Amino acid sequence: MFTIAAVRGVAEDIGTSGPSHLRPLIDFRAGLHRLLWRRADALFGLADAMLCAQGPVRWPAELSMEPEFRRGHGSVYDALDAGRVDEAGLRRLLLGVSAPARPGEPLMFALDVTPDARPDAEYADGRVMVQVRGKGGDCFLPGWPYSLLVGVQWGSSSWVDPLQARRIGPGEEHTDVTIEQITALLADLRAAGKLAEGDAAPLVMLDAGNYATDLSHALADQHVQVLVRLRATRVFYAVPEPRRPGVRGRGRRHGREFSCSDPAKRHAPDIELSAGSARYGTVHVRAWTGLHQKLTRIGRWAGYPDGEQLPIVAGTVIQIVVDRLPDGRKPAKDLWLWHAGPVQADAALVDLLWKACLRRFDQEHFHRFAKVYLGMACAHLSSAQATDRWMHLIMAAYAQLRLASPHVDDLRRPWHRRPEPGIPLTPYRVRLGFRRLHAKLGTPAASPKPTRPGPGRPKGSRNRPKAKRPPYRKTATSNSEHRE
Repeated sequence: MFTIAAVRGVAEDIGTSGPSHLRPLIDFRAGLHRLLWRRADALFGLADAMLCAQGPVRWPAELSMEPEFRRGHGSVYDALDAGRVDEAGLRRLLLGVSAPARPGEPLMFALDVTPDARPDAEYADGRVMVQVRGKGGDCFLPGWPYSLLVGVQWGSSSWVDPLQARRIGPGEEHTDVTIEQITALLADLRAAGKLAEGDAAPLVMLDAGNYATDLSHALADQHVQVLVRLRATRVFYAVPEPRRPGVRGRGRRHGREFSCSDPAKRHAPDIELSAGSARYGTVHVRAWTGLHQKLTRIGRWAGYPDGEQLPIVAGTVIQIVVDRLPDGRKPAKDLWLWHAGPVQADAALVDLLWKACLRRFDQEHFHRFAKVYLGMACAHLSSAQATDRWMHLIMAAYAQLRLASPHVDDLRRPWHRRPEPGIPLTPYRVRLGFRRLHAKLGTPAASPKPTRPGPGRPKGSRNRPKAKRPPYRKTATSNSEHRE
């Protein structure tokens, strides 16, 4: 007599057999299947269909037409609604297959928010106002914001290692979610043995819109470096000069002013570098150490004890000036960065930081590929939790493409360029050849069981009206960063 557990055991034996060079990918697929607690086979088949579909994913039901799914279209939405995914386990699984750091250098990660706009989904739950960029300018629409954490590496490709897709729910602050993600990442790195005593502090890079001082203060006790892009309007202050002998009263807390937008209010940099780049021409890098901002009692500092002075959070401000952009245009403005961490900035570290900042743009390529080809913004589900599962499957699918990139055949179309020697295939090219590779991988998912159709809808029954769910809106600016 065969039980469900026995059938799944046989399926896992089939899924874990295969060529030795495919062992990391096969083991990853078996581990992913174990992290799917309910509707595991349907969810796993949905990820396989997402990988093998020849073209962009338009909506989830369309994936039921792919042979890798092996179920009806109703099972797609049932799996997303009733399925369960171990989110923490998935994050650790993805971290386990991420690329290691180069000797003596820190692990590099990028963290950014991408919107899933749902302006017409009046019955969808958990919507907030998200910022959507377009040709006519930015606008705010109801939807779901997702904070995506990826690992980035050096090299000649734009591949990343996806780690986590965390939805920012109603009432949650972006800064709190970011701190939670970074703290959990550090714990997972230590548990996985990727961050040992004496290793360089991991580098987490964030885009403008993140509160650099708030993050640096909250993570001051952690073994991590943060590199945040700054808006050009930011103002900082140097360490005040020592008080002259005989002068009474409390000493000054803020020294001379430093303005990112006004060259007249900048003193001589502490570190200055120049380098040549094939894409950017001559690159000039200047760094000022020991700068800080004036804090006010708003946002995260509103509840700071009245009897205590607001802290001084010091860091390094970096200016990057390039001759041209990769498309040949002149840059409209300079790039400003904030760095803080347990290590003192020197010339070698500043040289690594400005180069690492350029790798952060690989995450933008990941966002675009996931939205265009993997259907990140095409699920159109009415449940925020179901959309979370859809996002988890996308992260797992992209990781499989990353692992499969050295092993797939180049099935480029006649109008595609021939890949250059030594350059890895792009995610799009790997996806074209994944179906052929899929035949060698097997699957840990069990075959669907034959069933009979249900009785259907009882006669005379009526639809239960749903209540509209307006998007969550802040009544007051609770985390605005007013800095002089």
